[in-house]
Amino acid sequence: MSNAREALLQVLAENSFRLGEFKLSSGGTSDYYIDCRATTLNAEGARLTARVFYDEIYESGFKPDAVGGMTMGADPIATGIAILSAQRIQGRITDSSMESSGRKLIHGFVVRKDVKDHGTEQRIEGFRRKGAKVFIVDDVCTSGNSIIQAIEASRQFGFEVVGAICLVEREEARGRPLVEKVAHPAPFVTIYTAQDVREKHLHVRQQENDPLLALGEVCDLCGRPAVTVIPHKRCAAHQE
Repeated sequence: MSNAREALLQVLAENSFRLGEFKLSSGGTSDYYIDCRATTLNAEGARLTARVFYDEIYESGFKPDAVGGMTMGADPIATGIAILSAQRIQGRITDSSMESSGRKLIHGFVVRKDVKDHGTEQRIEGFRRKGAKVFIVDDVCTSGNSIIQAIEASRQFGFEVVGAICLVEREEARGRPLVEKVAHPAPFVTIYTAQDVREKHLHVRQQENDPLLALGEVCDLCGRPAVTVIPHKRCAAHQE
């Protein structure tokens, strides 16, 4: 894992991972939640997210004209990549691991959840050149619904979707297969799995001498997912 990837995983583990009882946008429930915007809108997290996505895009072999996705998860990611591409081309970043050979400006766009009912009445905002090659980006993939909507809206507008990247994949049973089916022939790539972030969070808590996290345990008092096992198995509501 590159230094940037390792550093970004650390930020995610510290800023974005939460244990408890949560309702997901997909309609399901979970004993953990990953609030990626606490990382992608964090100063250092935003810098690292842009760097990791930027590198992943070029390692794929594609040279997209723009990146974007469904608002609002994709918004800070697309903005960060666009800024980084401009800084790199203008020579402000001289890191030897980011050689700019063959690289170009990458613009950003946003896919609205619905078409505007006023003004320009657009669903795609920002970069709008039909026929352009684009990467779809998102922060979390659970059911894959937001990435799928962004892919379909982008193709309907006239973009050529050449890839899709998600920061964290929750590894739900139907999520990845559905995204891969819709994205085909474009590849679908994830930077981390939810398990990667969870394990890193556990490691960070252990280093800080916090109570051990109760992975897979339930609260002794109510049976809900436990967040600690020392001195007792307790959920977030009954944590001592």
